[in-house]
Amino acid sequence: MIKTVAVIGAGQMGSGIAQVSAQAGMKVLLGDVSIDLAEKAKDKIAKGLAKLVEKGKVDAALAASTVANLHSFSDHAALAEADLVIEAATEREDIKHKIFESAGKHLAAHAIMASNTSSIPITRMAVSSPDPQRFIGIHFFNPVPLMKLVEVIPGLATSVATIESVRDYVANIGKEIVLSQDEPGFIVNRIFVPFINEAAFVLGSGTGSVVDIDKGVKLGLNHPMGPLELADFIGLDTLLEIMKIYLASTGDPKYRPAPLLQKYVEAGWLGRKSGRGFYDYSGDVPVPTR
Repeated sequence: MIKTVAVIGAGQMGSGIAQVSAQAGMKVLLGDVSIDLAEKAKDKIAKGLAKLVEKGKVDAALAASTVANLHSFSDHAALAEADLVIEAATEREDIKHKIFESAGKHLAAHAIMASNTSSIPITRMAVSSPDPQRFIGIHFFNPVPLMKLVEVIPGLATSVATIESVRDYVANIGKEIVLSQDEPGFIVNRIFVPFINEAAFVLGSGTGSVVDIDKGVKLGLNHPMGPLELADFIGLDTLLEIMKIYLASTGDPKYRPAPLLQKYVEAGWLGRKSGRGFYDYSGDVPVPTR
C-alpha cells in the first residue's frame, strides 16, 4: 500500500500532485533543485487552501491536515522512505533521465518510480530507473486538484503488481483512470495537442482571430476554454516540445509544429507564465495579441 509519496518538481503540476496526495491522507515529500523552491511551493499550496476555506469550498480541518502532510526536500536521499516517487519536471527527456538516475540510487526495494510525462515514451525512460518492472507513467491533467482524470501508462517491462498499486493510489486520491499503451502522446494529448497546434495554424493563416477561434470552439464545440486560451495556460514551449516529440517519434508530417507557435516560443512568448502568448496578460484582463 502506498503511504508515502514523493514528488520531484515543485512547479504547477508537481504542486498539484502533492496537494491531492496530501489531501488523501498520505505523507508527501515535495522536492525541487533547491529547498527554497520546494518551501515556496508548499507555502503556495497552503495559501491556496486557506482561500478555499474562506470561500467555504474546503473544510478547515482538511486544509490543516493537508498542509501538515506536506514536507519539502532537495536532497534525493529523502526518497528512501517513499513508496511512490513521481517525477514532474519539465518536459525534456534528458532532464528526466538524469532525475531517474540520481533518485533511483536512494529508493527502497519496493518503491515505484513514475513519470508525469505527457508525451515521452515510458519504456525509453524506464532504462534509467533501478528496475523497469517498477517504472510507470502517471499522467495528471492541469489543474490537478480539479481534473478528475489520470492516464496510467505501463512500459514494456512494467509489472502487473506495479499497475495494480498505481490503480489503488489513483483511486485513493479520488481520480478516474484510463489505461493507455505506451505510444507517443498516449490517449488524451495525442488527440488534443495536435488540435491546439491546428488552432495555431488557423491563426497563422489569417483564417480567424484569436477571439474568434476561441469563441468558435467554446460555443461551437461546448469546450470550457478555447484552444489558444488553453495553450497559454499550458505553456507554448511545452506544447512545442510535445509536437516535436510526436514528429520525431512517428515521422508523420501531420505533427509538424505550427510556424506561429515556433515563432512565439522563439520570441519568449510562452503564455501566462511569461505574461504574453496568444494573449497579453500585463493588464487586469487578457488582451489578444493578434
